[in-house]
Amino acid sequence: MRIKEKKEIIEFVDQLGEIISTGPNDAAVLSMAAETAEAIGKLCKKAGKEKQALYSEVFDGIQNALNVGAEETNPDERQQIITLVLDLIQSVKTELEKEPAKKEIVFLPYKASMWDSLESVWRAAYEDRENCNTYVIPIPYADRNPDGSAKEWHCEINEFPKDVPVIDYRVVDLKELNPDEIYIHNPYDGYNFITSVDSRYYSSELVKYTDKLIYIPYFVLDDINSAPETVEHFADVPAVHNAHIVILQSEKMRERYVKALVGIYGEQTRSVWEEKIKGWGSPKLDKVKNTKREDIEIPEAWERIIKKPDGSCKKVILYNTGLSTLLKEGEKLLRKIESTFRIFYEHRGEVALWWRPHPLIPATLDSMRPELKQQYSDIVAKFKNDGWGIYDDTADLNRAIAASDAYYGDASSLTKLFQEAGKPAMIENVGILSS
Repeated sequence: MRIKEKKEIIEFVDQLGEIISTGPNDAAVLSMAAETAEAIGKLCKKAGKEKQALYSEVFDGIQNALNVGAEETNPDERQQIITLVLDLIQSVKTELEKEPAKKEIVFLPYKASMWDSLESVWRAAYEDRENCNTYVIPIPYADRNPDGSAKEWHCEINEFPKDVPVIDYRVVDLKELNPDEIYIHNPYDGYNFITSVDSRYYSSELVKYTDKLIYIPYFVLDDINSAPETVEHFADVPAVHNAHIVILQSEKMRERYVKALVGIYGEQTRSVWEEKIKGWGSPKLDKVKNTKREDIEIPEAWERIIKKPDGSCKKVILYNTGLSTLLKEGEKLLRKIESTFRIFYEHRGEVALWWRPHPLIPATLDSMRPELKQQYSDIVAKFKNDGWGIYDDTADLNRAIAASDAYYGDASSLTKLFQEAGKPAMIENVGILSS
């Protein structure tokens, strides 16, 4: 039985007892009570389990007894019926309160590469099958044209880990399912210029279909050094406003979110943010800490790049190029990428370069920097064709972190993840090019 079903049935049972108590000798009241008992029986039957079907039969019997009581003219006989019914109602309520109930939990990721921001929460619920039913439903999203219209739609249902049972979004009606909890990692609703999930899955819509909408960011920030305007940018988003609970990476980041939002909306809103925003930790950090190099599988072609001729391993550097630097520096970043490749090519005998550009760079160029698209595409094509480094556009970020010895590239949430993994990170300066 679902928690929601159990709660609803018990509330109806209480109403039934109250109705009878208002007029146990009134035929009209008893007829109304009989209708309520019938409704409870249908709710129990809808729950669909063997024991709930038995409850349904009990309430069918209570309905019949109340109908008899409503027709009975002998006061003593009627009182006996009412006493029996009230005792039976109390007994059934006691049994219902003991009845185990399951929580219905829905996870709505949109990019498979961001699944790590929800995974540990899902896994804990999934393994607690006695108390939880879980649903992972990858939702569709679109790349956007410069005018904001949808350019191309995607659904990455086939890119999730094999041990995660996923459900086609087209077969689930969230309004009908009405889950106890919904988890999301997309914060922007319609305010992302690069991509947008289907509007049916905006936080402003999802909050209508659940008792608890929970937002966990797909990223982590530097707790101490993130600029106030950066924190403000990520705090003042639709998901933070619409969710019942927001789960952040740390208590320090919670304090910074609250400070940023109070600064925008006034001291009178502090209690709202302090109530909904929690510093319980990020599943992304859980994933990094729990993924070891020996646990991952690396394609054979990549292994050949990582290994030296004698079979020993080179130092592996994860090179990350991000969106914010691309938007800020434009062609300057592209020149920096080419410069970086020249240096690592020269040292390819000792060091393996693992390039993992932000997965939304192509969509960002289409939407916001179309004049750079061809130049960037040429850089990617040359790097892949030359074959001396690893080009990683897969959904598995944690494999890249586990396989790497250090980080180099743009400032991003990856630097925080490398710190958590106990590995060094160095931020590139796009103004410095190799000769």
